[in-house]
Amino acid sequence: MSVTTARITAVDTYDIRFPTSRELDGSDAMNPDPDYSAAYVVLRTSAGGHEGHGFSFTIGRGNDVQVAAIDALRPHILGRPVSDLCDDPGSLYRDLIGDSQLRWLGPEKGVMHMAIGAVVNAVWDLAAKREGKPLWQLLADAEPEWLVSQVDFRYIADALTPGEALELLRTGKQGAPERAAELLRRGYPAYTTSPGWLGYSDEKLTRLAKQAVADGFTQIKLKVGADLEDDIRRCRAAREAVGPDIRMAIDANQRWNVGEAIEWTNALAEFDPYWIEEPTSPDDILGHATVRRGVSPVKVATGEHVQNRIVFKQLLQAEAIDILQLDSARVAGVNENLAILLLAAKFGVPVCPHAGGVGLCELVQHLSMFDYVALTGTTENRVIEFVDHLHQHFLDPVVISAGHYRAPIEPGFSAAMHQAAIDTFTYPDGAFWVADRAEGDQG
Repeated sequence: MSVTTARITAVDTYDIRFPTSRELDGSDAMNPDPDYSAAYVVLRTSAGGHEGHGFSFTIGRGNDVQVAAIDALRPHILGRPVSDLCDDPGSLYRDLIGDSQLRWLGPEKGVMHMAIGAVVNAVWDLAAKREGKPLWQLLADAEPEWLVSQVDFRYIADALTPGEALELLRTGKQGAPERAAELLRRGYPAYTTSPGWLGYSDEKLTRLAKQAVADGFTQIKLKVGADLEDDIRRCRAAREAVGPDIRMAIDANQRWNVGEAIEWTNALAEFDPYWIEEPTSPDDILGHATVRRGVSPVKVATGEHVQNRIVFKQLLQAEAIDILQLDSARVAGVNENLAILLLAAKFGVPVCPHAGGVGLCELVQHLSMFDYVALTGTTENRVIEFVDHLHQHFLDPVVISAGHYRAPIEPGFSAAMHQAAIDTFTYPDGAFWVADRAEGDQG
């Protein structure tokens, strides 16, 4: 069978969970005990071709529900020609979004939408591998007209028309080769959340904050929102550790009511926080706008739980955010994130993506790098979050150097995990979980 007639022969899914709650990695005011998890999908192809890898990120219980949602999409994918999928990933995106019965479970939000994102991202991984390029380069090299064809303008055309998107992308092409060379030379700016998990002691926070500065990071982030006096003490310790010139963001993970967000953020203002992240519900557009007015000059950032391009559109229209934090796996994959990047570019709002989790750093670096090379052309006031755990489970893990993400050079979307990691941490029958239960039984 020739490569041109290769088809999708299997859609394999895995419930992969890591016991991160035991060290309080990832702990915050709303999520005190996360077990970072991935509802993982592999698109197998005939003729010994490439595979496409993708996933949704969850934090433990419910990952099986997320896997079931991906499984529900299998009939749309099996048997499709690989060339058709890779030439036009938007065709699958439109089919999955348009399944009227599954759409009822959203529409375009929640577990079903995240499942679509996992599958769509797996197709982009497959497409980039077939082209022999890392995804950021595939996107940066693509013709603006083709990229526009991949964007769903339904519900956002009042804020961004296809013509405006095309003009943004055509302008973004100017100087792209030079920026690609600079990206490969220097990388993309990063900030680190590793010192700031809420469950860490003050000693550990201070040690990791000092280490972050020594490692070349110019911004760190602390989790806040559980107890104000604790937050004041922790912010003071962090500011003393990093000095006055390092940016320090704070993140409440949706903990507060609107008035409480303003009061609490202003109580921490003496420590010069750069932004307050997720101060209230991610669905509360007008609430974010009120918080933004009430805490200035502290910036307001949100986006990791924003469920689709339509909510992002409204946050921008309402002037509710200073920083847009897209997530690679929360919305419906690369196609919808292209729409969100274009909206942010139209409104002149910098994108500083959410990362961490399982593989989110690996994925989102590609989106920011495309944005720099072939859309906005700048990294000013733009940074990608970095969290230093679980990268060892990926075939092409992120590399941080002098506080910058090194540009991936391997073909694909950096989504593939080592088979040994899949075998070990698949729940409940992977080697780790079997041994863990046996140890518990003996105890």
